[in-house]
Amino acid sequence: MVRFLHFRFEVLVAVFLLALAAPADAKIVRITIEERESPAYAGKDFGAGPYERLSGHVFGELDPSDPKNAIITDLQFAPRNARGMVEYSATFLLLRPIDAAKASGVLIYDVPNRGSRLLLGALQGGEPGDGFLFRRGHAILASGWQGDVLPRPGVQSLLAPVAKNPDGSSITGPVLVRYSDLPAGTASMPVTGLLPRRPYLAASLDTSKALLTKRATEEGAVIPVAPSEWAFANCAAQPFPGVPDPGFVCLKQGFEPGLLYELTYTAKDPLVLGTGFAATRDTVSFFRRETADAAGTANPMAGRIRNVVSLGISQSGNFVKSFIHLGFNEDEQGRRVWDGADDHIAARQTPMNFRFAVPGGSAGMYEPGSEAVLWWADAPDPVRGRKTDGMLHRCGLTGSCPKIFETFGAAEFWGLKMSPGLVGTAAKADIPLPPQVRRYYFPGTTHGGGRGGLNVQIPSGAGRCVLPENPNPQSDSMRALLDALVDWVAKDVEPPPSKYPKLEQGQLVRAEHGAMGFPVIPGRPLPDQLLNTFYEYDFGPQFNYNDLSGVITVQPPVRKQIIPGLVPKVDADGNEVGGVPSVQHQAPLGTYLGWNVTASGFYKGRGCGFVGGFIPFAATRAERLASGDPRPSLEERYPTHEAFVEAVRAAAARLVRDRFLLKEDADRLMREAATSNVRQ
Repeated sequence: MVRFLHFRFEVLVAVFLLALAAPADAKIVRITIEERESPAYAGKDFGAGPYERLSGHVFGELDPSDPKNAIITDLQFAPRNARGMVEYSATFLLLRPIDAAKASGVLIYDVPNRGSRLLLGALQGGEPGDGFLFRRGHAILASGWQGDVLPRPGVQSLLAPVAKNPDGSSITGPVLVRYSDLPAGTASMPVTGLLPRRPYLAASLDTSKALLTKRATEEGAVIPVAPSEWAFANCAAQPFPGVPDPGFVCLKQGFEPGLLYELTYTAKDPLVLGTGFAATRDTVSFFRRETADAAGTANPMAGRIRNVVSLGISQSGNFVKSFIHLGFNEDEQGRRVWDGADDHIAARQTPMNFRFAVPGGSAGMYEPGSEAVLWWADAPDPVRGRKTDGMLHRCGLTGSCPKIFETFGAAEFWGLKMSPGLVGTAAKADIPLPPQVRRYYFPGTTHGGGRGGLNVQIPSGAGRCVLPENPNPQSDSMRALLDALVDWVAKDVEPPPSKYPKLEQGQLVRAEHGAMGFPVIPGRPLPDQLLNTFYEYDFGPQFNYNDLSGVITVQPPVRKQIIPGLVPKVDADGNEVGGVPSVQHQAPLGTYLGWNVTASGFYKGRGCGFVGGFIPFAATRAERLASGDPRPSLEERYPTHEAFVEAVRAAAARLVRDRFLLKEDADRLMREAATSNVRQ
């Protein structure tokens, strides 16, 4: 293997001085390839020849006067170069077949999640894994879009500009941070909370101009902490009052582990994070369509790409939705950027395009994300008093919409407020899907799916949750569906019809065990009171709610009302009905849940984040009767090991027939079933 490494340590100012001679309409003015590994993966041929890895930076600029950039919050306050342009830089990683003749012509854009790439892990078990994508000859591109990600090796990051007032003074605004379940003895915490990100520094060290409170329960009495009892300081090396620091908070008596702390302060110098949308647009457009940058550096993908398909998972799936909704799938020359897109396990939009945004949140209390329009087709929102809108409205006006797969599982209903995206905020009728959207639901799955497997195992704990970890997988279905999306985009082959729970079919109900039909299992929790509450918030009059953009002026926001949320109905085993059930779901070894219960800490007894639980079936009828479990035992379901293998075979055959499972994965599952310990 030949390995080439060369690093360039140009200062950004010098880079952009070199780019001043670029054409006025240049967007990516320069790329640098700083590392090349060719061939990669020890030269292994997965089926389309060896691959190579290229990584480096793209340097771009945005015209604040271009209408296609006008939606970026605070872009007008970003610093400009001598040509009146706003500059940014982002990292990128490119994987491509060395032999262009063996390439598919498809570029998969792997949207990073908090800077990390999840695609290869989700679809092929790691990098290189089983080479699922490499066998197909697809190129894979990832690039930085989240401007508050801390740059570090192996992470995709974006250097976003900082907004300033026209006179150069700092722009300020309110920021909210919450802390809970901190270890005993914790004296100081960063103002970023538990997220490793670029901080929004306090505009003043005067604690009387901020508010720190504590409480014993989420709805309990809010107790202010006296300004003299805490400081904007770091007490890691020096006791209170510590070393003054606008990026840290220090408590004189330390944080109490059982309490929730809430800090509201005035921050300064917001990042123009919406730049990340334009950076992604222009980076993908460059690699797809250009031959070289303005300085003459060749585009390594020039002439190789016919179609682009993006895949975002969880947070990055929210990014996919916002990217399309805000109009960024049309580049500045009016060309489509992505031909296809899959927003996987993503129930919200990404909270990024507003002042002092924190894109790395996770649907916690007071976190923005569900304020935006949540459905694809134009639909009214009378409950929140909003105009009729849809996530495809802008791209529909310009003909730049991609073909879309929306894929998700049970945990998105329970932890991420998914149901309004299907039935609206009134929860009284299904919202129809546009022709270019397909929706596939994976019943009984945790966030991102479980580890899989067809053995009866002693359930392992789920860490901070009461119930064991849900093993029900999504990866097998996702592999088949990515092939279907690529075929839809590249070959116009119609994909499988959408399959998801609908209100009109009685498959979406209140999140109560009676309405769901969930069985009462002795010694096991019920799902009642575990749904993550969807509040409508008032963030102030300068916030554009439908577009999740603008300026927040009210922190913490006012909770105006609760938006109703629904969840899928279940069968007598407690397993969900509808959607695209996995082989494991169709030949079950227990009840696969999208919810779980927090075992300890401040949120004890409440929903355990996005972690789904598992309640195994009893091994025998006698064991079941002794415990009072109403669900038939494994013995009653599968009289013999061969009966279980046959159930797996029949389920796999149905999924292959319907194009929700690849033949190679069906064969693997059959081997697993044959060697499993079920009824052995």
